[in-house]
Amino acid sequence: MSVAEEAGTVRPVRRWRTLSEKRRIAELTLEPGASVSLVARAHGVNANQVFKWRRALKRGELNEPSAASTALLPVTLSSACEAAIDTGEVGAKGQPKSGGAIHIEFPGRAMISVESGADAVLVRSILESLRK
Repeated sequence: MSVAEEAGTVRPVRRWRTLSEKRRIAELTLEPGASVSLVARAHGVNANQVFKWRRALKRGELNEPSAASTALLPVTLSSACEAAIDTGEVGAKGQPKSGGAIHIEFPGRAMISVESGADAVLVRSILESLRK
């Protein structure tokens, strides 16, 4: 027996949980009559950690990333955009002339309107921050 074991200072091995494990444990605590501390103890997790997972579950952070990235969004073209493409109004780079707006809505989170001439890098960083 080593000196550390004799002194009682051996730490338990840290266990890494998958998103599905965290989600399943957090969902167990949401059942009627469930106790967070009892569920946590049954799965070998600190109750404070389970409370953190519950908050993350309510914010939608414990969903599998592949499911969120493959979702399709509805897109609607206004008649002005279609008319510009049909009439051949194109700029010097072979793209339709800029002169419109893009409206993006994340229900319950944000509504974004991008006017012509907006910085593409800024728009991308805004959309990526909203995706998180």
